Amino acid sequence: MQAKHTRSTFNSPLAIEVKGLTKTYEKGKVLAVDNISFNVEKAELFGLIGPDGAGKTSIFRMLVTVLLADNGEASVNGFDVVKDRQEIRNRIGYMPGRFSLYQDLTVEENLNFFASLFGTSIQENYELIKDIYDQIKPFNNRRAGKLSGGMKQKLALCCALIHKPEVLFLDEPTTGVDVVSRREFWEMLKNLKKQGITILVSTPYMDEANLCDRIALIQNGKIMSVDTPGKIIDAYPSKLYGVKADNIYQLLTDLRANDLVKSSYPFGEYLHVTFKNDNEQNVDELKNYGTQKEHSHFEIKQIRPSIEDGFIRMMNSKMDS
Repeated sequence: MQAKHTRSTFNSPLAIEVKGLTKTYEKGKVLAVDNISFNVEKAELFGLIGPDGAGKTSIFRMLVTVLLADNGEASVNGFDVVKDRQEIRNRIGYMPGRFSLYQDLTVEENLNFFASLFGTSIQENYELIKDIYDQIKPFNNRRAGKLSGGMKQKLALCCALIHKPEVLFLDEPTTGVDVVSRREFWEMLKNLKKQGITILVSTPYMDEANLCDRIALIQNGKIMSVDTPGKIIDAYPSKLYGVKADNIYQLLTDLRANDLVKSSYPFGEYLHVTFKNDNEQNVDELKNYGTQKEHSHFEIKQIRPSIEDGFIRMMNSKMDS
């Protein structure tokens, strides 16, 4: 497939604007990004949420100008990703999914190196990176390759911020780090947003979606929904129930065989269940069904859907259509 790029005039106040972006690999055989469109406002914390292989990294690579799209167009702070590559690169910070700093350089050497690339210094933009840098400063003389996963991510974020970028691209920044480091990292992002930096972040962790201003749910290269986390949850179309019993695997099998049940899937210690028709008798009838199937400690309760529930519903709807 031959790349097609039209001259584009991006005069909007948006930080990121994407129109019909498409990317294939292996001479068009693998469709990685399928005609996607979305916008990110300035100073917004926007999340691309989806599993591995959904197309998130390909989207990031096109937006940071290291990969050409087959079709479509995009801009970052009004600059076209094809025509204005250097202008974009001067204005963004990019943290790829895989740790990409120099493993044999120390923490301080990495920071000084990346600062020199942009003609700046640690001291010049110290206020921007202070909260993060203070956490890794005790390890200034340690080689980057010897840092823990959480410390590597903080160093990478410092290097991405060292030149005070207008837009920050973070591709799965919390993958492979512990829960405490994940929480700390998101607190850092909230503080950066307060300083007016636009942040586009991708993650496979559905619980992190709630920490974004808006999100795009993506699967198999297609965007299924773009909205605030709250509105996506509120759009869940039916009542959702949590069901459990001692033999959870047999319960799942039995629920999927029940004519009342529309969907049933594991979610932590419960099964999340929806009914084909929402009526008051469903709960009692399912309790009776559990008794008939001799399930001990059978429990059912109505619950509030999560982002992950919404994602699963949309994914199943796409598969059924």
